[in-house]
Amino acid sequence: MTIPVDIQQWLRMQCHEYVYDLRGVFRVAGSTQWPLTAIDAADLEAHLREQGHLLPLPKEPAALANVLEVSVVDFLLDRIAATDGQLTATRGGERVYPDLEITGPGVGGAFYAVDIKIAQRKILRRGSPTQTQSRITLYTGNTYFAYPTLHWPGNFRPFAHYTQHLDVIGIYTLNRDSAHRVDDLELIVQDPSRIGSRKRSSTTREYIGAVLGLDDLRHGRGEFTSQDEFYRYWRAFNFRIGGTVRNQLNKLLSQQNEPPRG
Repeated sequence: MTIPVDIQQWLRMQCHEYVYDLRGVFRVAGSTQWPLTAIDAADLEAHLREQGHLLPLPKEPAALANVLEVSVVDFLLDRIAATDGQLTATRGGERVYPDLEITGPGVGGAFYAVDIKIAQRKILRRGSPTQTQSRITLYTGNTYFAYPTLHWPGNFRPFAHYTQHLDVIGIYTLNRDSAHRVDDLELIVQDPSRIGSRKRSSTTREYIGAVLGLDDLRHGRGEFTSQDEFYRYWRAFNFRIGGTVRNQLNKLLSQQNEPPRG
């Protein structure tokens, strides 16, 4: 009898082995005399940098986060492919929740939502960092989270159809002087409800924010005592619903109330 995979623990094991190896952006133009000979990856990197082929990754937080998210998802997809079919996965896209959907025989065909979150450490004038630079966004509060039984555009399936929602959180220190930009990357795996705060992550958008403390993120010490309390608080929150979202909501509700055909 196959023992079902504990996806949260499995993700933690895989993420512990992730190595950040993005070194910059390759530029075709340069001064290299081809063919180039290198004895190892470090030698190749040095050659590319010296000959003007290696440009820095973006240091703007959102752009750098996108690069890191792709790298982490690629890594997890490779690990899932190595499970001999016990786990399968589908990658999300921009404005799609989640970033990665995991299912397969190893979890009895259940579906798991895995979202990738990236945040900078807040550097202090004195002492070691204790917080993220800004609040991580856990969910969009006025759409799929507020109406979990509806199949919103941009979602693989209704929020409530997932057995568990998990975040892979990448915390890094920005290195402005290097092409790779990222130092001391740490990956944390948590259920979002365990790291939720009572504050939004944006003053202009309808986003649910996480706690700021690094140790709180590591140990799942959010501001709620249970998942139920987290859901009750945020589903009762007075999020704004703009015209576009209102039209989508009305359309989904009308489809839900339509009698079955045939």
